[in-house]
Amino acid sequence: MTVLGTALRRNFEPVMLSAQVLVDLAVLILSCWIGYEIGQRVGGVPTELAADLQWRHTQLYKELSALICAVCLVTFHAFGMYSPVKSLLNMNEFKAVVKSVIVSFFVLFTLIVYLHSTWQAPSGTLYEIIVPLHRVIDLDINPNSISRVTLLVTFLTILGAMMISRFISFRVIQALHRRGVGNRNVLIYGAGATGRKLQRKFMLVPTLGLNLVGFVDDDPALHGTMVERSRVLGGYADLERLIMMHKVSEVFVAMPEQDEARVMRIVELCERTGTVYKVVPRFWQLMQFKVRIDNLDSIPLIVRPERGNSVLGGIAKRAFDIVFSGLVIVALAPVFVLTAILIKKQSPGPVFFKQVRIGRDGQPFTMWKFRTMHVHMGGDAPTPNSPYDPRVTKIGRVLRRYSLDELPQFFNVFGGSMSVVGPRPEMRFIVDGYGPFERERLRVKPGITGLWQISYARAAAIHDNLDYDLYYIENQSFLLDLVITVLTVFAVVKGTGAY
Repeated sequence: MTVLGTALRRNFEPVMLSAQVLVDLAVLILSCWIGYEIGQRVGGVPTELAADLQWRHTQLYKELSALICAVCLVTFHAFGMYSPVKSLLNMNEFKAVVKSVIVSFFVLFTLIVYLHSTWQAPSGTLYEIIVPLHRVIDLDINPNSISRVTLLVTFLTILGAMMISRFISFRVIQALHRRGVGNRNVLIYGAGATGRKLQRKFMLVPTLGLNLVGFVDDDPALHGTMVERSRVLGGYADLERLIMMHKVSEVFVAMPEQDEARVMRIVELCERTGTVYKVVPRFWQLMQFKVRIDNLDSIPLIVRPERGNSVLGGIAKRAFDIVFSGLVIVALAPVFVLTAILIKKQSPGPVFFKQVRIGRDGQPFTMWKFRTMHVHMGGDAPTPNSPYDPRVTKIGRVLRRYSLDELPQFFNVFGGSMSVVGPRPEMRFIVDGYGPFERERLRVKPGITGLWQISYARAAAIHDNLDYDLYYIENQSFLLDLVITVLTVFAVVKGTGAY
């Protein structure tokens, strides 16, 4: 391994953070240039500068671009875009891009107005105190000389370019983690059900950058045994030695059923060795919801805030559903007709497959899909998990691979029984077996796509990956719907649909 490769592995996070700042700066500079070129052609040169030389006009926007870059980088940092902690599928990062660009837009206008050289503090007021400071940092930019169209185009370009840039950066970091670059060695303390669930997450999402060394457990009977692909390496007495031997950077304590004193012993050992520890709390399922920590004197209390439905959010979501589904139905009408012809040509039976599913608040509705299986082999049988399943027709394989069989569900969306984004609707017999935790999925309308569909867990059953749906329900917003919709389009183009 080269010296550069070794340095990258040992200092992965600070190196990637520095690289991300430089990439963001380059994207901002490029966006400002593109925005200027487009804005000048669309909005033209302001009348106040029509008689001036072009180079003065260009110089003005060079100075303004430097201010835009500085404001955006500070705002990016304020919204946590340079935090090493990543959210589920980087959803929070994409939302932070939108929020920070909008805030940067208004901050820039505020700076231009209040730091303009003609600004004067009213005499006899406290504002006179900041006049000397104002003169030092005077921007010498006349607000009337700035093309509003150019600024608007510039920030729209920044928004689009940053979304694309962050998506690419996310993919690059994923690829590096897959190759083992920057991965951190971790241990799971507790080989029970919770520890194994953590292990499955590590295996399912290798791009977390976590290399599971093995388990530690208090049960001597488990020592030396294999838990799927990982070995139980020892118990509490071996923990410090294992941390040093394997250069472990994090210990995940996955024993929510243990008493507090036992967990605190493990925490104290991690603190003594300088090892980062993360504890799965008791009632950790409750923590998947949005909760608030209150205090009763010195006793912390977990409180789930009252759930209120945003009227504006509901209106925006329904408007998006109607507009988006209407556009899809109109734009893809030829695809609907061609698909119907091919289905009828390859196998006898109806074009559409109709099935009763359970929607919001447990209400049943009829869901539509293009038929992909032979009529005598369909029904409520388990979903095919192989492209060679004999129940699936030839055209059905293509439709399922590119998720084209889901297109008729846009009629469900237009009619209001479904939404573009939401948890997938389940069949009645599955919903009948729901407990209180699973019934949370029924709080919102089911959707054509969602977090689960664009996740690494796509091949697993819907009800086995409830955490994706709960994350969406607890964090749903119009912006989140837009991000999921865009990522779904990429997934469909890549052909990562079902079998």
